[in-house]
Amino acid sequence: MFKNIIVYRIAAGWQADLTQLEEALAKAPFQECGATQEKSSGWVPPRGEAHGLLAESVGGQWILRFMTEAKVLPASVLARKVKEKAEHIEQQTGRKPGKKESKELKDEARLDLLPMAFTKQGSTWVWIDMAARLLVLDTGAQGRADEIVSLLVEHLSGLSLALLDTQTSPQAAMALWLKEQEPPAGFSIDRECELKAPDESKAVVRYARHPLDIEEVQGHIQAGKLPTKLAMTWDDRVSFVLTEGLQLKKVAFLDTVFEGQAQDDGGFDADVAIATGELSQLIPDLIAALGGEGRTELGAAAATLAPAAGKLHAPADGPDDDAPF
Repeated sequence: MFKNIIVYRIAAGWQADLTQLEEALAKAPFQECGATQEKSSGWVPPRGEAHGLLAESVGGQWILRFMTEAKVLPASVLARKVKEKAEHIEQQTGRKPGKKESKELKDEARLDLLPMAFTKQGSTWVWIDMAARLLVLDTGAQGRADEIVSLLVEHLSGLSLALLDTQTSPQAAMALWLKEQEPPAGFSIDRECELKAPDESKAVVRYARHPLDIEEVQGHIQAGKLPTKLAMTWDDRVSFVLTEGLQLKKVAFLDTVFEGQAQDDGGFDADVAIATGELSQLIPDLIAALGGEGRTELGAAAATLAPAAGKLHAPADGPDDDAPF
């Protein structure tokens, strides 16, 4: 749960309860693709239970699950079918199909093949933290995030969202941390990064499983290359790769998160408690490390609430021994 993260800020004026959210999600339930339908998407019960609730609350955190299904139709198969149709026309009429007719043949071929195509399904976890006014999506694809956000805004009256923004760009901050070899408080730099030249050369240097506290890395930065990815760990509890677009990828919860927990402490509620419990502390710490919010209008409004949010999400002196796992 939550292997990749894109974070949105929820505008302060929007309010809803779990019942209203359930009613909104019910307007767009997931249904499998029809015979000639290429793609389908919608909401499914997060617990995986048939006819279950579409919005679950665990410890006050709202969890949703967005499902997509697409027909897998290889381009080579489609091209072969179009060729067969074109050859048939040529045999029957003695002429080759023109450009417009070839396009129509391609559409016909696609409709012929779709009922026989395999389907591929994928799902995305969605977490709404109303106390912190954050929407967190378990995806590294901005296109998928846009699809989910558009659907939520369409069906939830008055909902306004903006991508999380910070006073200092992640790229500038990562460059400083690497150059000075001094990560922000509570974070450490790991052994993976990507540096890219901003000029026409677009030269890229990647390090994997390699120490980054070396002169070579600092030399690349001094030469003008900027970090686009940097592996980090927060509080020895969560590792991730920070991107220039303020996405978190390869999110992993470390062994310290599970210390003292019984082996049978699993299941949906435990997974949600782990993910939201850790990330609800990591995200505000990362925002603080990047200078706080405020570059956009929505971010500026959120910045005024920072003291209150800090009280809600400031990390404790040690792990929360009462948190279920």
